[in-house]
Amino acid sequence: MEQRHHRPPALARLMFASRWLQLPLYLGLIVAQIVYVYHFLIELWHLVGGAATHTLDETGIMLIVLALIDVVMISNLLIMVTIGGYETFVSRMHLEGHPDQPEWLDHVNASVLKVKLAMAIIGISSIHLLKTFINAQQYDVKTLVAQGSIHVIFLLSAIAIAYCDKLISQPHSSPESHS
Repeated sequence: MEQRHHRPPALARLMFASRWLQLPLYLGLIVAQIVYVYHFLIELWHLVGGAATHTLDETGIMLIVLALIDVVMISNLLIMVTIGGYETFVSRMHLEGHPDQPEWLDHVNASVLKVKLAMAIIGISSIHLLKTFINAQQYDVKTLVAQGSIHVIFLLSAIAIAYCDKLISQPHSSPESHS
């Protein structure tokens, strides 16, 4: 028997096509990525210049290295959101078999993306917290407590997101399977 495909109503087609409105947002994140590359190169230049002229002490070097790591982690977050979000919400990228395809892209969906983003934010927050504690003498107690509290909130949020994701992804058991 021949299967007929019916055409969705115009409103449904319009709603489905509206996903392309996110394209400028993802292109904007690519521009933000370029800005972060520029920022990284400036920080790297400060590190190399400071090391060459011996104007940086160990703490100064550590703070610049942490700033570089911070830029890389934020850049990774941008890539995750740009590629994962586009693939999940706009259109397939058809990268199967491409040697450079990120391995996480095979199983990306909105739920996985949320957990990965939460983990990335915790990593970024950890770097900021470490930079603050290395320079703790330059901050008042209120700032230190606030940054520590915000980090704990990020941790608890990530745990809650992962737990909810686990609950949602578990197969539901029927009452008959308990007998």
